Amino acid sequence: MKRFLPASLLGRSLLIIVSPLILLQVVSALIFFETHWDKITQRLARSVAGDIASVITLMQHFPEPADRRWIFDLAAVHMDFNIEFLPSQILPNRRAEPSGLLAETLAEAITSYTGRPVLIDSESLDRDVRIQMQLKDGILNILTPRKRLFSSTTYVFVIWMVGTSLILFAVAMIFMRNQVKPIRRLADAADNFGKGRDVDKFKPEGAKEVRQAAAAFLAMRARILRQIGQRTDMLSGVSHDLRTPLTRMKLQLEMLGKSDDIEALKQDILEMEHMLDGYLAFARGEGGEQSSDCNLRELLEDVMSAARRNGGQIDLHIEGEIQLPLRQNGFRRCVTNLVENALRYASHVSVRAGVRDGAVEIVVDDDGPGIPLEKRAEVFKPFFRIEGSRNPGTGGVGLGLTIARDSVQSHGGDIYLEDSPLGGLRVRIRLPL
Repeated sequence: MKRFLPASLLGRSLLIIVSPLILLQVVSALIFFETHWDKITQRLARSVAGDIASVITLMQHFPEPADRRWIFDLAAVHMDFNIEFLPSQILPNRRAEPSGLLAETLAEAITSYTGRPVLIDSESLDRDVRIQMQLKDGILNILTPRKRLFSSTTYVFVIWMVGTSLILFAVAMIFMRNQVKPIRRLADAADNFGKGRDVDKFKPEGAKEVRQAAAAFLAMRARILRQIGQRTDMLSGVSHDLRTPLTRMKLQLEMLGKSDDIEALKQDILEMEHMLDGYLAFARGEGGEQSSDCNLRELLEDVMSAARRNGGQIDLHIEGEIQLPLRQNGFRRCVTNLVENALRYASHVSVRAGVRDGAVEIVVDDDGPGIPLEKRAEVFKPFFRIEGSRNPGTGGVGLGLTIARDSVQSHGGDIYLEDSPLGGLRVRIRLPL
């Protein structure tokens, strides 16, 4: 049953409201037709049958042709009958059974009043019903208006039933749309916050429960931003404070002259400074930069131009113009880290960007040694470095992919590591539009 139910809250709410309404209308219609319609039809049919019986009685008491003409005129004026007598004719022995409620009810009523054979045609004529009765000397052909056998209250009942249902459905739909709007705004605010976009204009509104959920979302957002700010400030402060003793150590080593031990210490200090740069970059990745509309082609071309100036061989292909909101500095660091990481271990790098299945997709391929499948989940962990082909001697501190993933996920996207057609590693980024 679930696959036939509406997926949206609005659809399900309307279904909850409309289903009892439809059930009520069906029950009301059944009760109406079982009681009112049947009884009214029977009474109208008996009225017509009684008038016919009166005409036959008058014909029996006044058999002269002149009297018969007077009886027929009287029936036309007071009973709304158009009567014609067909002398010496006989109804067919095999008569079709009356079809429909009206014909069946009328045939039963006439038979009970007169006890004579009757043939009723309620379908050939639009406005009249033809009634043929067998008399001893011929056939009595009677045309009576259909309105004498049909109650117009049926149409009125149907019109009121359908009309009120449509009005109630329209009112329910408008009401439910207004109730669902705050929930949609809350969902949009949560989605935008997950993508790193501005949600400062969001305010709780709607029903009490929806306002409570919105207030809880705002409180959660404030706690997350506060925790991110504290973490960023801590990393930035620690990294900054460590630079002062490192600078003093560098000055002291320069004054000690040259020796193998001193050169080794200098290399250690350079590595520590490089690590501090990575920590600062990691801290800045979760800073307070706001999203702004960005031309992805221009951003990628700037990053590739800087990489080519450093001697990298990169092929860049962008499908059309792509505009989307980005934290430009953070995302620039993300792409720069990926490209520099690829150039560090490969001789050729290919970068492609386009729109796929409603999302922006950026693919970085290289022909390097790649990353083993069992370690692709671990390389996103902070300070994790792969020994062998990707070792500490290259200068990495294990934060490049971490920074890249944090940047992509802060935009509501994700990053994947796959095998490249070039033989190395493929890094695929998907960002929602």
